[in-house]
Amino acid sequence: MKKLLYVILAIILILVVAGFIMGPKFYNQGIQLREDATSQWANVESAYQRRADLIPNIVSTAKGYAEFEQETLTMVIEARSKATGVTIDPSNITPAQLEQFQEVQSGLTSALARLLAVFERYPDLKANENFKELINELERTENRINVERNRFNEMVKPFNVHLQTFPNNVLNMFIGKFEEMDYFEANEGTDEAPQVDFN
Repeated sequence: MKKLLYVILAIILILVVAGFIMGPKFYNQGIQLREDATSQWANVESAYQRRADLIPNIVSTAKGYAEFEQETLTMVIEARSKATGVTIDPSNITPAQLEQFQEVQSGLTSALARLLAVFERYPDLKANENFKELINELERTENRINVERNRFNEMVKPFNVHLQTFPNNVLNMFIGKFEEMDYFEANEGTDEAPQVDFN
């Protein structure tokens, strides 16, 4: 019986020593990886903010050419308001927050697509240099958004791998400090080409 007790105590002692040796490295690396991902999330939000900042100028320029398209302009303004109203705590991104953020951003993307489709009918507006530059800037911003989302996912992966690999997964069970982060994923149905109806 004493032998079994000594073996159990030895195992516990080994686990405690291993925890003291490996724990700080696991913890510090987890903090670093999480900070990399959360700072990249700030870049994602910054790119979306750039898009939101462009919209008032696009709408303002378009108003003079298409006064009777008020419904579309109003839809874009309302979608922008919703999109800028949703914020996420980058140190604690939950699946629900990410889904809500994606939902309002998708609504804004749809409203912008409708706005651009409507204004294809206005050659004077399409010829306006200011409007053309705003649209080009919007396209560059959309590309930037995609780049920043991809970089965010690239930062989330090493953090999640860090938490899932042995012995880190065991250490995290005891420490309980870290939770895996969600990836930024495409919304359902975005793999299908949108239908545009000019009628």
